[in-house]
Amino acid sequence: MKPAPFEYHAPASAKEAVDLLVELGDGAKLIAGGQSLVPILAMRLAIFDHLIDIRRIDGIRGIEERDGRVWIGAGTTEAEIGRSELIAQRVPLLSRATPLLGHFQIRNRGTIGGSLAHADSAAEYPAVALALDATIETLSPRGERTIAAGEFFTGIWTTALEPDEMLTAVTFPAASARQGFAIEEFARRHGDFAIAGAAVAVTADESGSISRTSIGLFGLGPTPLLVSSPDAVADLDAVPSDLHGPASYRKRVGAAMVAAAFEKAAREALNG
Repeated sequence: MKPAPFEYHAPASAKEAVDLLVELGDGAKLIAGGQSLVPILAMRLAIFDHLIDIRRIDGIRGIEERDGRVWIGAGTTEAEIGRSELIAQRVPLLSRATPLLGHFQIRNRGTIGGSLAHADSAAEYPAVALALDATIETLSPRGERTIAAGEFFTGIWTTALEPDEMLTAVTFPAASARQGFAIEEFARRHGDFAIAGAAVAVTADESGSISRTSIGLFGLGPTPLLVSSPDAVADLDAVPSDLHGPASYRKRVGAAMVAAAFEKAAREALNG
């Protein structure tokens, strides 16, 4: 199938993109890599009169360490994140999640901002953002604001972004020596959407005990989910049933993914 006709816009700045969102209203949609949006348009699950391409905008692409946090521009591709030594060293969970995102052709075009804004409950990056207490940076006509990842994902494919607001960057706290990270997922084939998965961050204290656990779940609800204990998976009440199996099956798979990821992350944290 082909998407419905639309008018194409290529703003040169983030401000110009936001101004277009205001001017064009509900008929406009931002597009970066298009790896999530284009299939939806092609199947006509959504129709927009205007597409605003933000790929060429300066200032929303790149990876930098800033005051103990790692800043990633929204237009940074998943492939760039996967190749980054800074990400591998300072945000290892994000680095380990990246090879699980589709196939390399998708990662060459898909962006971290697009993944977060699309808010697919089966996607890896939103779960990682939750597990690591990431901060979302945005721009609107009212100026800049920041949104905690825990407050960003509000429903099925919906976020806390306002209609005239653009996601510009995401920041992650840099990893410390007494932390461990792991991500596990189960999919029918590599590159398929995960049936269930878990991104886990564990912190150990100086006595060698685990002091904090943060778990981002994907594929186990209408949104990516944040829990603080492996036991919490058993208490989930909105696990979907679909062609992959009933909710009880997906919950069992999710529990197994959490257990495997928690064991790896805890071992890494306790071994320093």
